[in-house]
Amino acid sequence: MNMQYEESQAFFEEAFARHRSMVILRAADAATTQSLCDRAWVAGMEIAEVPLQGDASVAALGAVIRRDGGEKLIGAGTIVSRKLVHQAFRAGAAFTVAPGYDPAVLELSIELGMPHLPGVATFAEVQHALDSGIRWLKASPAAQLGMAWFSAMRGPFPAARFVATGGVTGANAQDFLRAGAAAVSFGSSYKEMSDERLRAVA
Repeated sequence: MNMQYEESQAFFEEAFARHRSMVILRAADAATTQSLCDRAWVAGMEIAEVPLQGDASVAALGAVIRRDGGEKLIGAGTIVSRKLVHQAFRAGAAFTVAPGYDPAVLELSIELGMPHLPGVATFAEVQHALDSGIRWLKASPAAQLGMAWFSAMRGPFPAARFVATGGVTGANAQDFLRAGAAAVSFGSSYKEMSDERLRAVA
């Protein structure tokens, strides 16, 4: 296996060994993103993803990384093109996340030193990812795939490590982990969780 690919997988292995959850900080501006970041850090979270969907989100990513990136793992999400990979790199992202599996995006991100978490939803996508040396995968949309999906993947793909994303809440996160997810990611539900619940899931 390519050494850079193995280092990419070791990054996620170590990150999610310490914390089996991360938050997705989707906001309109840097100030709101930083506020969401602060709440996550206070609760005990250590990993966050800022989706790149326009210039404001790129600026927000750069702002939180300059402030907190030295101590926390802050990545760039919704990376669907090589252009966005470069934007994430210039902003200082620790890693990248994509909704789908794109070998070109994967290769460039890892080449630039950013471990990449590609999205999968089918047996074929999981197999292609594993064949390329990628075992840490974003399974999305998790709520629509269902708990049974994670259990079903254990048999044919025991090496795969899935981060359940999409529809994961404080109420069902443990169910996804018991079903076979290696970690969970909180998106819109993060904003709706009470501080007490957030501390519990962290």
